[in-house]
Amino acid sequence: MNIKITGTGSYIPDTIEKNESFHEHEFLNTDGSTITDPNEIIVEKFMSITGISERRYTKPHLNASDLGFFAAEKAIEDAKMDRETIDYIIVAHNFGDVKHNTIQSDILPSLASRIKHSLRIKNPKCVAYDILFGCPGWIEGVIQAKAFIQSGMAKRCLVIGTETLSRVVDKHDRDSMIFSDGAGAAIIEATPDEGGILTHETGSFTYDEAYYLYFGNSNKQELCRDTRYIKMDGRKIYEFALNHVPKAMKSCLDRSGVNIKDVKKIFIHQANEKMDEAILKRFYRLYKTDIPKHVMPMSIQKLGNSSVATVPTLFDLVKNNKLEHHTLKTGDVVIFASVGAGMHINAIVYKC
Repeated sequence: MNIKITGTGSYIPDTIEKNESFHEHEFLNTDGSTITDPNEIIVEKFMSITGISERRYTKPHLNASDLGFFAAEKAIEDAKMDRETIDYIIVAHNFGDVKHNTIQSDILPSLASRIKHSLRIKNPKCVAYDILFGCPGWIEGVIQAKAFIQSGMAKRCLVIGTETLSRVVDKHDRDSMIFSDGAGAAIIEATPDEGGILTHETGSFTYDEAYYLYFGNSNKQELCRDTRYIKMDGRKIYEFALNHVPKAMKSCLDRSGVNIKDVKKIFIHQANEKMDEAILKRFYRLYKTDIPKHVMPMSIQKLGNSSVATVPTLFDLVKNNKLEHHTLKTGDVVIFASVGAGMHINAIVYKC
């Protein structure tokens, strides 16, 4: 028996927030001082670095658990299976449900419990729990699902990544333009079909790196000091990713026995276009080989960074032929890889 992804689904919100909408924002430095550049220049520099021209925000009445439910329904439908046979529902997120125009995260009950409730699954032996693992959370959830199935504890798992980052950003911080909302889901199960998860790799770097991403005060210092927003040290994260992600990908690929030239697609967490391109360049440099054309799908230009949702959403788009120049067929070998708060990194080599 092999362990494969048998169904995928994603939810991409309808509301498009273009870069031009930030021209009227009041961006400030971390010390609260005014940035001298006009917003048009700030936004232009931002796009040149991240590649983001627009992002998606969800409607005010929807929360992260709702988005996860929508993606899960599509994955179940795609897998053509009975939802009552799911053994585990693993939901990756970072901030729980944050209602529109509020500041409090709500994770009681867990998002997994809420999604199972919305799916109307009656089976009490379908265990639902959340995983907090930064942006690599969905990939780590897939790795956990593999372990459950491999150990005999489960036959079928639903792994979801969902986030509404638009509700935890400091609008006075230029980094707020990076983040977006969305959800992706996959059914992972034992199957006699060839392929599946070949190898995986995970690492947690916390000695010096734990607080590269954190919750902090607004750059507009007169705002409520009890309110916290997502903050990051972008330069340190960039350097960390370049130093560690390519090595994790190589370790994972080498143990799989697959030749680098047989890798068809690489799905990297959509954090920053330039960073992902640099990771790809370093990865192929480790093998002293050229980067194949169209090997790395990208969605960040239009969808922004939705954290745990980027990889499953991107995979679902490619699987369903919704990205130009990108298709998948049975037998193709792909790599999933991510980096994020913790600092955590992980990778999976997968045969479709």
